[in-house]
Amino acid sequence: MKTGLIRSGITVSLNTFTSRILGLIRDIVIARVFGASLGVDAFLVAFRLPNLLRRLFAEGAFNQAFIPVLAECKERGGHDAVRDLASNVVGVLALALFVVTALGIVGAPVLVALFAFGFLGDPEKFDLTVMLVRVTFPYIAFISLTSFAGALLNTYGRFGVPAFTPVLLNLSLIGSALMLSPRLEIPILGLAIGVFIAGVVQLGFQLPFLLRHGLLVRPRLGFAHTGVRKVAKLILPATFGASVAQINLMVDTLIASFLVTGSVTWLYYSDRLVEFPLGVFGIALATVILPRLSVEHAGGDPRAFSATLDWALRLNVLIGVPAAAGLAMLAVPVLTTLFNYGVFEHADVLRTAESLRAYSIGLVAFIGIKILAPGFYARQDMRTPVTIGVVAMLSNIVLNLALVVPLAHAGLALATSLSAFLNAGLLWWVLRSREVYNADDGWPRLFVQVGVATLALVLSLWWIQGEPASWFEATVLERSARLTLCIGLGALCYVVALLIVGVRPQSLLKRPR
Repeated sequence: MKTGLIRSGITVSLNTFTSRILGLIRDIVIARVFGASLGVDAFLVAFRLPNLLRRLFAEGAFNQAFIPVLAECKERGGHDAVRDLASNVVGVLALALFVVTALGIVGAPVLVALFAFGFLGDPEKFDLTVMLVRVTFPYIAFISLTSFAGALLNTYGRFGVPAFTPVLLNLSLIGSALMLSPRLEIPILGLAIGVFIAGVVQLGFQLPFLLRHGLLVRPRLGFAHTGVRKVAKLILPATFGASVAQINLMVDTLIASFLVTGSVTWLYYSDRLVEFPLGVFGIALATVILPRLSVEHAGGDPRAFSATLDWALRLNVLIGVPAAAGLAMLAVPVLTTLFNYGVFEHADVLRTAESLRAYSIGLVAFIGIKILAPGFYARQDMRTPVTIGVVAMLSNIVLNLALVVPLAHAGLALATSLSAFLNAGLLWWVLRSREVYNADDGWPRLFVQVGVATLALVLSLWWIQGEPASWFEATVLERSARLTLCIGLGALCYVVALLIVGVRPQSLLKRPR
């Protein structure tokens, strides 16, 4: 089982890695063309609104409610039952998305006022954001249907195509920034149009693969269908539980809109860099374990269920801890190499580095939530993560208010990280207390081994990276070469240290008890 999970995880990780690399190129292009400007602040707020709903309807709550029901349906009724369920679910989903999209377009001024209240004091920024929201909002409908298609393919073990689909968004935005924006009277509008185009292309890309596997079905409004009712019952609490991190991010954006111009952009770029390891590893891992956990629960195998969670959590410690340490240590070198061109100045790098370090503190917790929450969703228990999510969200708001005054935008990032640890800790505690998850032996030893190896990583990076000024003065090639050397040396020191303290890669392939 572990070998199959690792193979699927590698497939998802490689495709996600490609998407994240293109995402970084996209952000480099945007930073170089637009800098940390009024237009970028407006676009980022506008894009975050459909992005929030994307994670609610698509990658978040919908998948978490739909995949366990789909796995159960496949286990008990076979392919024909899956087609019947998919046909009824997609019809209801499409209708709901049409209503949400229409409301979003009409109510764009209200949405901007709610999520970027500080923009009301700047009519130019507010009006521009409203216009961009109206162009980007239909993306939620296209990408949610794309995610529905991906959930079907994932349940049949076809992880590669859904994981590759985000590449198309980044290609669309890069092309729009370079070729469409310069031709428009309002250049930033080109990015919003690029988002709309990406939604259409991403959905179209999935359809041939659904047809190949006999999963392209005709939509039906099956409100009375048993499976639809079960998904509907699960999706409302899952919507909130899956969106805690995004709601926290929107709260950050709301508060940041009152800070100096550029604050929203600094938070965005630092969040994007944290999303790189989170997406390549954390989301990829969550993608492959949710169908597995759902099957193990439906098959009545609690020992395998616990072993899958334990395996994923160990990988989080082995990879997430050094990734967080490396990201914090290399904040200035990474930001300088990627974004310090054109109108993205040295001061922008330093301010973004502050929030990047604060976000990196919570990386292990962000990944932990992605691993632990499926432990509830696979059992069709949405209420518990919702309750925990409420606690985490409220704590984030309190921490935001406490930390924003002394630390400005970096305080918002730190509050998000701290509340993520609370969220992950409570999820872990409940799974343990209910004996759903029982840790295998060797955890204290693993913590010591990873701690020693991470210390070796940190010392090597501290020794080799030098002062920030040396990075600002370097050419593009010099920056790239030095950053590659830093990453390579840090990774080598970490791996060698792991081997010295006794960690063996083959242990990750061991079949669970």
